[in-house]
Amino acid sequence: MKAVAFAAVTSLVLLFVWERVDIVRLGYHIERLKAQKVLLERERDELQVKLSGLTAPERIARLASDKLGMMQPEKGQVVVVNIEPEAPANPIAAEGEVRIARNMVPRRVR
Repeated sequence: MKAVAFAAVTSLVLLFVWERVDIVRLGYHIERLKAQKVLLERERDELQVKLSGLTAPERIARLASDKLGMMQPEKGQVVVVNIEPEAPANPIAAEGEVRIARNMVPRRVR
C-alpha cells in the first residue's frame, strides 16, 4: 500500500514539475514572439516611411523631368473634349464591350 501511495505522490510531483517547466518554456516562447513582433512593427514603419518618400509627388515630378525628359505641358497643349455617349443600338452587346474595355485599362496601384 505504501508503494502505491509513494508512486501516486511521485507521479503527481512529476506532473506538477513537468507542467511548471512547460509553462516556463511557453513564457520564453511568448517573449521571443513579442520581441519579433516589435522588430517587425519597426521594419513596417521604416518601409512605410520609405514608401511615402518614394511616392511623393515632388520626387516623381523631378524624376519625370530629369530621367525621362518629361515637362509640364504648356498652355494650349492639353485639350479636354467632352463627348456625350450615344445610346447603343443593342444595350446588352454594348455592356459587354464596356466590360472588356474596362478590363484592358491598367489600374493604378495604391
